[in-house]
Amino acid sequence: MRKLLTHLLAVAAFAIAAGPAAAQSSAAGFPNKPVKLIVAAPAGSSPDAISRQLASRLSAVWNQSVVVENVVGLGGITGTDRAAKQPADGYTILLSTIGAMAVNVSMMEKMPYDPAKDLAPITLVMSMPNLLVTHPSVPANNLRELIDFAKRNPGKLRYGHPGSGTSPHLAAELLNQLAGIRMQGIPYKSSAQMMSDLLGGHFEVLFHNSSVVLPHARSGSARLMGITSAERMASLSDVPTVAEAAGLQGFAVTAWFGLYAPTGTPSDILAKLNADVSAVLARADVKGWIEQQGGVAGGGSAQALADHQAAETRKWRELIRAANIKAD
Repeated sequence: MRKLLTHLLAVAAFAIAAGPAAAQSSAAGFPNKPVKLIVAAPAGSSPDAISRQLASRLSAVWNQSVVVENVVGLGGITGTDRAAKQPADGYTILLSTIGAMAVNVSMMEKMPYDPAKDLAPITLVMSMPNLLVTHPSVPANNLRELIDFAKRNPGKLRYGHPGSGTSPHLAAELLNQLAGIRMQGIPYKSSAQMMSDLLGGHFEVLFHNSSVVLPHARSGSARLMGITSAERMASLSDVPTVAEAAGLQGFAVTAWFGLYAPTGTPSDILAKLNADVSAVLARADVKGWIEQQGGVAGGGSAQALADHQAAETRKWRELIRAANIKAD
């Protein structure tokens, strides 16, 4: 009896000691119920569109529903905050944006979450540069001529943007800073109205994604000056980068969307999410769809996303302070 009791106590002690380790080995069979994908952007937006592409393909991979939930407000802050406060079990994941993860923290006095601490990175999903276009009335055939005109006429050129801290806004202010010019910003709530006003000559300069402006550039109703990515895009190989077109070393601006989970999500679940999402993003049909939207497919390690987010946070903090950019 004494031997049996000793054996049972040893088994119990082992079970207690192994409990936390067993809990960490939670990726086996994951997911075994529907997964919620919170999107910190409105329906019909670029983040929403790529989220639905991911959800459809991950549902097939996992044989489980992936339900997209759009949570809108405060430039992505509302949805990101909600995701950060969900159970850290892998069954709620988040697609968030450059604004909510790397820009707003420098524009707002107080954030309801810490982008660097409250969310665990999974992988970069997509990056999307903007194209720089001008109204044809501007007496400049290329970016160097545009900058020369702006220097001779400080404050005369106006640019439209869809809100403080958005990538078009940051791109225009970075051009102001690096080129030593002064263009005046005009905020818009509607991209359609903004594009219409550019074509109507109500302002002269616009940074926006290729799906919006490229048709007008190709038709001649807007003049294409460059692309804001660090390198030329394969799908737009005839379009120079802003950096090379104007000799502005260090100019690079892209909107980007990353996939996250609440901090505390088990590491093996994060690893599985990273592997499965990266595999989906590497598929030819998915990469092709992203290129059609004017973007570049992501993928890669969680650490790579964490490093990118940290670098972007530092970069935009400096510009936001220098340009005195405030939240809308």
